[in-house]
This record gives sequence, C-alpha cells and structure tokens, in this order.
Amino acid sequence: MTTELERLAVRLREFARVREWEQFHTPKNLVMALAGEVGELVAEFQWLTADESSSPDPDTLARMRTELGDVTLYLVRLADVLGVDLVEAAQAKLDDNDRRYDADLYRGSAKKAPRAT
Repeated sequence: MTTELERLAVRLREFARVREWEQFHTPKNLVMALAGEVGELVAEFQWLTADESSSPDPDTLARMRTELGDVTLYLVRLADVLGVDLVEAAQAKLDDNDRRYDADLYRGSAKKAPRAT
C-alpha cells in the first residue's frame, strides 16, 4: 500500500528529475537546505509569546504553514535520497523514547532521560 508520504516522495523525486536537480540533491546539500528552512520556521516563532505561538493570527499561521511545507519537503527528499523510511524511523524513535521515558517516572516532567551507555 502506498502512503501519502511515499506518494509525496515520488512526486518530489520526479520534480527534481525533470529539472535535472538530482546532482544538487546530495544528502549534505539537502540537510543544509533543511536546516535553513527550519531556521525560517523558527524565525516565525521568535518573538511570539507562548499564547501567540499557540494561536497565531491568520497571516502568521499562513507563513508558518509555508515554512512547515518547506521543512517537510526537504525532510522527505533527504529521507528518499538516503533510502530511509521516515515513518519506520519515527516509529523506531518513538519505541526508543517509550523505553527511555517511563510514564510513571516522567509524567509532568521536562527532565531529560540519561543516555544509554
């Protein structure tokens, strides 16, 4: 079964192919572009209060949506180039976090769990 994420990866792959951009879509370049887009998303939140960030005005939300789209596109393209299944990677990370952060010990706490040695 093809997921929405897989369809997006295929569309991005074709988008790059028809423009002959594969040569530029190295993992290094893609992760640098991703970092830049995350920075643009961060800039949208930079001077907002906690309440403003939870309920942005329509213009701010539209800009946030655009930046979230950019971040998503670069992340999906990077994963595709590296051959990483993003959903599988996220599930594995969530499984790891579930083991590291026992609900009874960490409920209501922002404390970081120690790294496994």
